[in-house]
Amino acid sequence: MSDPDPTEVPADVSLISDEAALRALHHAPMSRSTDKVLPALDLHCRRFIEASPCCVLSTHGPGGADVSPRGDPPGFVRVLDLKTLLLPDRVGNNRLDGMANLLANPRAGLLFLVPGMDETLRVNGTARLTDDARLLDACAVQGRAPKLGVLITVEEAFLHCGKALIRSALWKGDHVIDRKSFPSYPSMLRDHVAGLTEEENERQSRIMAERGLY
Repeated sequence: MSDPDPTEVPADVSLISDEAALRALHHAPMSRSTDKVLPALDLHCRRFIEASPCCVLSTHGPGGADVSPRGDPPGFVRVLDLKTLLLPDRVGNNRLDGMANLLANPRAGLLFLVPGMDETLRVNGTARLTDDARLLDACAVQGRAPKLGVLITVEEAFLHCGKALIRSALWKGDHVIDRKSFPSYPSMLRDHVAGLTEEENERQSRIMAERGLY
């Protein structure tokens, strides 16, 4: 794949700079879109979360926005009550981008996905970090509880229509690639991390493998 043409975007590109101009390009939203936002988790939302093995967490801090995937067996995000979720924080790369953002700005968003279902669930609210074992012990997998969890106070919850996933045919498998067609993760990191030697790359890979998933 060649690099993109740096002159592809015209110098005088037309840009949308206000909401009125944005909305002028679209039909007015129907009541099913504008009025579907719930202040708490109803039965459908709770069932969706219980069936979801994957969600995406969005945060925003002093350095800008961040988004990261989170995954575990279905129902890994615990519904503590109609206004509170607990998202366990598992073993990872320890960058802690989203966690650090939440300490500076508690606003957070979650997008829940259920394999085979084109609709998604969006949840917005505020978040706090907890290391309370009374909450985290129930999140244990393979006998290991997370060290940290994200307590999310729900302010908005609503279903998102399935058009994006229908267009992408995400669950049909048509676009599932042969993983061997891409370089390995360590190989790509060698290209991304200046000065990373093959020996150091292998050493860090071994450490991450030893730490496991939980």
